[in-house]
Amino acid sequence: MPTGLLYLCVVLIWASSWIGIEYQAGPVPALLSIGYRFLLASGMLVAFCLVTRRSLRFSRGDHGWMVLQGLSLFCLNYLMFYWSAQDLTSGLLAIVFSTMSMMNLVNGAIFMGQKIDGRVAVAAVIGLGGLCCVFWPEISGADANSSTLTGLGLSLIGTYFASLGNLVSVKLRARAAPVVEGNAISMGYGAAAALVVSLLSGSGFIFDGRPNYLLSLVLLALFASVIAFNFYLTLVQRIGAGRAAYSAVLFPLVALTISTLVEGYHWTGLAMLGIVLVLCGNVILLRRGTARAKA
Repeated sequence: MPTGLLYLCVVLIWASSWIGIEYQAGPVPALLSIGYRFLLASGMLVAFCLVTRRSLRFSRGDHGWMVLQGLSLFCLNYLMFYWSAQDLTSGLLAIVFSTMSMMNLVNGAIFMGQKIDGRVAVAAVIGLGGLCCVFWPEISGADANSSTLTGLGLSLIGTYFASLGNLVSVKLRARAAPVVEGNAISMGYGAAAALVVSLLSGSGFIFDGRPNYLLSLVLLALFASVIAFNFYLTLVQRIGAGRAAYSAVLFPLVALTISTLVEGYHWTGLAMLGIVLVLCGNVILLRRGTARAKA
């Protein structure tokens, strides 16, 4: 699949997944829902691999990296954001998560010796500035109290876990581990960790049989987890973690557009300016990738 189409699919799927997450709210604890989601997603990928006769045999070293990817990308980062959502607004959370593009650049330089591309950094900064304009009413309304600072810290930790998971994906690619097969195992490890921690915390295995919960669980597992994560990690391995992570800046805006159609969100002049800035940053990023592809 062309890189541009992969990028578009990731943005659209993750942008629409926020609606599904709302239906997950209820009697089931967040950590348990995360475990259910990725256990189902892992099962789907394993079944796909078996039907298509893809090998799921990996070395111990590969499994070690898959455990790290499962914990960072399919468990801990989600847990941090579910917790921080109790204290921060969705707009502020989106802004924090969009810093993953910068974290990927810094982590790539620290752990993998990658040179930070100045043009990509400029694109990320422009995009973040635009996102701040869009969500400025929520930012200006956030009180600097202890709960807000706690939520901010947790969300930054969650974003950092996601960034580390991106780099682990690059490492798995260097070890010639296929994306689909690797995700099948990594998601299983992430789900197992979430379920075990939930059990040890004393919450037990609670399940919600409501149609809304069941449907959202299946859709999140299939589209937001199986399809979008495989597309996204393919992007990470194809164009690098820094460029792939820029989708985290764009998809909140798409989610806000969906909210306009479904929930009646009212746009402001500052929000429109923010959209222009984000799109400009995106153009800078993609034009560089196109030039490199032609070369």
